[in-house]
Amino acid sequence: MLSGFGLGLRPVHYEALLEGAPAVDWLEAITENYLVPGGQPLRFLERIRERYELALHGVSLSIGSVDAPDARYLAQVRRLADRIQPAWISDHLCFTGVNGVNTHDLLPLPYTQETLGIVVDHVGQVQDALGRQILLENVSSYLEYTESSMPEWEFLRAVAERADCALLLDVNNVYVSSVNHGFDALTYLRALPRSRIRQIHLAGHSREGDHLIDTHDAPVCEAVWQLYGEAVKLFGAVPAMIERDDAIPALPALVSELDRARQVAGAALTKVA
Repeated sequence: MLSGFGLGLRPVHYEALLEGAPAVDWLEAITENYLVPGGQPLRFLERIRERYELALHGVSLSIGSVDAPDARYLAQVRRLADRIQPAWISDHLCFTGVNGVNTHDLLPLPYTQETLGIVVDHVGQVQDALGRQILLENVSSYLEYTESSMPEWEFLRAVAERADCALLLDVNNVYVSSVNHGFDALTYLRALPRSRIRQIHLAGHSREGDHLIDTHDAPVCEAVWQLYGEAVKLFGAVPAMIERDDAIPALPALVSELDRARQVAGAALTKVA
């Protein structure tokens, strides 16, 4: 099991992570980057695995698609997991395409009983194929479906409890969606089952007109830090990490931002002690 504070593993930081000893407790690797056997990325991952605990984080599971989970993809993920022994495997509560076509985007779901049944069934198939419990992450969204019959947080809770999976809480995504759709972010957090929250994501976003976009190209903003503090009060010392996918700074800058996460979490835990 992971503990403490981590970073998303990005190729630009491979050498720095191997050469130094930064204040990073663990790393999260994007699953799809390491599925090719014998490739250079996998060789780097194995070297890094000797120094750091790892989690795998996927972007292609498409758990909410009407299509069944891709058996070939799941077999690749299981081989990778058997090889590097991650603490856990996560992906997103969304769909990424239909009829075998991957849009390479994390598309939100309609929150209906029908969708809930599909997701729960697919989670069971995935967990059986991987031989382990998975984590599902809430995604940011920029539209809502008229068919939805429950708020996102109720749907997320129902998936976790009915499918017996864990949750990866992306605090930035909660904040982005709360601004885009006008709901209260704390209401969202308070509705989630504490026992299911296994990991937390922190990231930056950008503004496009009236909407916030989950771009991962900027430091974590003050509003998200405040919401993270509230999440720590509710869920305790859950392993947390910072994602950065564009305009990626040198490793020391991200380690400094990770120190801010430690400070925010420490202050929040003191208040509830």
